Amino acid sequence: MKKTAIAFIIGILAAMAGFDAYGAGDIASHIPVLKSMARSEKIPLDSAIVNNPALLETVLVGGDTVPVILPQKNYGRYDRGLYNYLFVPKGQWSFGLMASYGEFGTDDYQILSMLKNLDLKVKAYSLQPSISYFFDNNQAVGLKFNYTRMNLDLPSLMVDFDDDINFSLSDVSYYSTSFTTSVVYRNYVGLGRERRFGVFNDVDLSFGTGTSRFKRYYGGKLRDTRTNSTTASINFSPGVCVFIMDYVSFNVSFGVFGIKLHQEKQITDGVEEGSRFSSGANFRFNIFNINFGMAVYI
Repeated sequence: MKKTAIAFIIGILAAMAGFDAYGAGDIASHIPVLKSMARSEKIPLDSAIVNNPALLETVLVGGDTVPVILPQKNYGRYDRGLYNYLFVPKGQWSFGLMASYGEFGTDDYQILSMLKNLDLKVKAYSLQPSISYFFDNNQAVGLKFNYTRMNLDLPSLMVDFDDDINFSLSDVSYYSTSFTTSVVYRNYVGLGRERRFGVFNDVDLSFGTGTSRFKRYYGGKLRDTRTNSTTASINFSPGVCVFIMDYVSFNVSFGVFGIKLHQEKQITDGVEEGSRFSSGANFRFNIFNINFGMAVYI
């Protein structure tokens, strides 16, 4: 029994070697033999391999033989026949740069008779250089650095609901900058043998600091509030990756879920006003957290 089982395993390995050397047509000829050996010795043979010999297809990467379709464990009750194709092989380095930019503005905008003279300008952008190493096929760990800046200017705003609710604002401004360092794990799923298109999910643990400044007139006097903050968060960001050249890819990611811890301290006109701690989770798609970038693989 043991000798036959060993022979059966050797037969599978030999079939895989033959497939790599001669193509799919050769491995198909071994399938009846493998079925017969499996039945005679009651050794299970993966039905997916029997029905689709291409699952044993391999490719030569850096002197190593790597399967084109990576083996996956099925943790569910039903096998849906989804394959994870090799997208980025083990041992490669990736250097990337992602960026996002958003802008919104109004000029003397009016909504009926309630909101008048609305002048608002908002700009926000971020730069995210990163470096990562693929410790396994389609799986990488690395570091990401994020610099974010937002500017908001409100030169004028008049609100008039009725005689009791009416006010006006002018010369309001808000500026903020932050710097974040993240440890990132990225898992790719290849969508075809051509290694052109893939999807991925980023899980990052981030630590960052930031400063902001809020200026406005209150009681006819200009008030200047400065805030220093510290943040720790865990974020999940799925995305799409397309290789536009052999070693250059274009990436788009979306922020959809995160857990954040936030500590801040405020100072107004040179007088400390105290500190505040907050925490929360975000379970929604964030339109202001769409990132576009490029990456180089070596």
